[in-house]
Amino acid sequence: MSHKRIHPIDLMANKTADICILDVRTAAEVKAASLPDCLHIPLHELTAERLQSEIAAKGKNGAQIFLLCQAGRRAEMAAEQLQGKFNAELVIIEGGMNAVKQSNIPLAEQGKNVIPLERQIRIVAGLLVITGAALGTWVNPAFYGLSAFVGAGLVFAGVTDICAMGMLIAKAPWNK
Repeated sequence: MSHKRIHPIDLMANKTADICILDVRTAAEVKAASLPDCLHIPLHELTAERLQSEIAAKGKNGAQIFLLCQAGRRAEMAAEQLQGKFNAELVIIEGGMNAVKQSNIPLAEQGKNVIPLERQIRIVAGLLVITGAALGTWVNPAFYGLSAFVGAGLVFAGVTDICAMGMLIAKAPWNK
């Protein structure tokens, strides 16, 4: 389903105090940089009920919900997840936080030592491939299967835009 989209500059030009921007990135990504006064519910924890209670607690206008993630895909997933379960217009912020940064919009930055989720996935995938290759060479050739499995997972993630490793890493304690 196609959802309405807005460029970050257009959103910030008309921003009011009660505007509802929902950031669906992990807690670690939000700690690194975020838009001031956003609601934050990681995608893997997002429910219509939780969103409704957060809107009420923060005194936001729930008529339009602007969805933000790092590049746009998780915001689309959040819109699909909330579609029909939440009585509000769902608007995806085009390009996510990457576009916000490129637009030089002021951010609330708390920590520079946070590794974004996408980089964490690449680190873990790389370590698993190296481990599979090393164990396959020096221990048992069957360990080459680990490298093949990770490679197949990366191809699947690229084709479907669904990354099981990303979903697992997002739930890791350091991303809370």
